[in-house]
Amino acid sequence: VGGGDNSMMYTLPAMVDGLAMNVSYTPTGSGTDSATSFAGTYTGVEGLSVSYGVGDDTTVGNAGEGTAFKASYAIGAVTVGYSNYEFDTTGTSSDDETTGYKLSYTVSDELSLTYGSETVERPGKEDGEYSSLSASYTSGGMTITAAMKDAENMNGSTTATQDRELWSLGLSFAF
Repeated sequence: VGGGDNSMMYTLPAMVDGLAMNVSYTPTGSGTDSATSFAGTYTGVEGLSVSYGVGDDTTVGNAGEGTAFKASYAIGAVTVGYSNYEFDTTGTSSDDETTGYKLSYTVSDELSLTYGSETVERPGKEDGEYSSLSASYTSGGMTITAAMKDAENMNGSTTATQDRELWSLGLSFAF
């Protein structure tokens, strides 16, 4: 949050096995508070990754605090992921929150399936709902992918909702 040319970032040495910490500081020099952020990631359990971060933004008209959390766990052929991001704008009720999850299943070395969903909550607006389903098949140096994505109420309107649907098919070759 709030990074730029004058940012200072520091990655702390590992405090315990599997724990990484980062901090950053961005001076504004314009009479407003400087921006700071802190983040940590834990990977000390096989297949597990958990990250949490918090930072403030001092941009004029967008000052506030952002908080992010994500976790994923892989066991065998299944991987489950969850994420949450919230931005609270200072002095307003404009607090946005995005929550998502993903489930991946590796059927074989050649075939994998993934489903994901995300919800965007905005004050005074209807929630935006996004989902996707994808499949990938690899044979030799060729990969075929297929995906279906659906977006409901992208603009958050209570009257004229903006919905979209996308189907895609891809083919790639490795030489």
